[in-house]
Amino acid sequence: MTTSDTGSSAGSSAGGGAPGAVAAPGAVAPAAAGGPAVRGTVAETLYFALRNGKLLTGLSVLVLLLLTALIGPLFLPPDPNAYVGLSGRPPSAEHWFGTTHFGQDVFTQFVYGLQATFLVGALGGGIAAVLGMVVGFTAGYRGGVVDEILNALTNVVLVLPTLAVLLVINAYLGVRSVAVQGLFIGLTSWPWAARAIRAQTLSLRSRDFTDLARLSGVPTWKIIAREIAPNMSSYLFMTFILLFGGAILIGASLDFIGLGPTHGISLGLMLNNAAQWSALHLGMWWWFIPPGAGITAIVGSLYVMNVGLDEVFNPKLRET
Repeated sequence: MTTSDTGSSAGSSAGGGAPGAVAAPGAVAPAAAGGPAVRGTVAETLYFALRNGKLLTGLSVLVLLLLTALIGPLFLPPDPNAYVGLSGRPPSAEHWFGTTHFGQDVFTQFVYGLQATFLVGALGGGIAAVLGMVVGFTAGYRGGVVDEILNALTNVVLVLPTLAVLLVINAYLGVRSVAVQGLFIGLTSWPWAARAIRAQTLSLRSRDFTDLARLSGVPTWKIIAREIAPNMSSYLFMTFILLFGGAILIGASLDFIGLGPTHGISLGLMLNNAAQWSALHLGMWWWFIPPGAGITAIVGSLYVMNVGLDEVFNPKLRET
């Protein structure tokens, strides 16, 4: 992904900034940063959020899948790869999603696979978001040599073929886990977020409230944490959603080509196993459709939520 991917979610121009600068969507003016004004802004945001069909639809699908991943294992066998029935059986009352070529329950694998998929997304997206914010805020606020160095580092990582790098790393790892996979995805997915956050910070650092805090002797990290970050919180949240979905897609790609976790199961590994044992040719549609639909539903709901949030935070896009 590139910074252009986030352009549509970056919001509209806000008054009082540098000429031509673009402010984060839903940014709260410093004058409104206290008391009733904040409560009014939150109430207004909730009003439009609860009436946004895209946001509610995406959130409903995501919450349903997340609850399935969290609660489902409590009612299922502890080993998703256990042989529990006859091989290649279609969906039935006993096995809701049928069984694999080896007699493993597809529904059990699907539920545990959801867990691994959400974990990779949370780890990869979370690490990328933190790195992107640290680099973006620092480069955008400090400027000068610091900005040039961090910008050069960002550009270097940005032009690296991410999937190829992950392929090499995963191929040489003796034991692969979901945590390690999420770590490496996060370490290679942050550059576009850093560039987008840097651009927003460049706009906000020239505002009057930032100058006032700087003249008052407030430390740099406090200015970023208390003045700049809150004014682009909605933008940061939507950036995390994009990173979350991107991490899931990269993780599923690695799993599908056989470079997923060494132990356990994931939705991508389910697709890999189904392809490896010719599920499509054997007509075992119940083996590959659930994991494919699960990945599509998670990522699709995240992006639908992102579009809905953009409409909520951006007054020009709101549906009254």
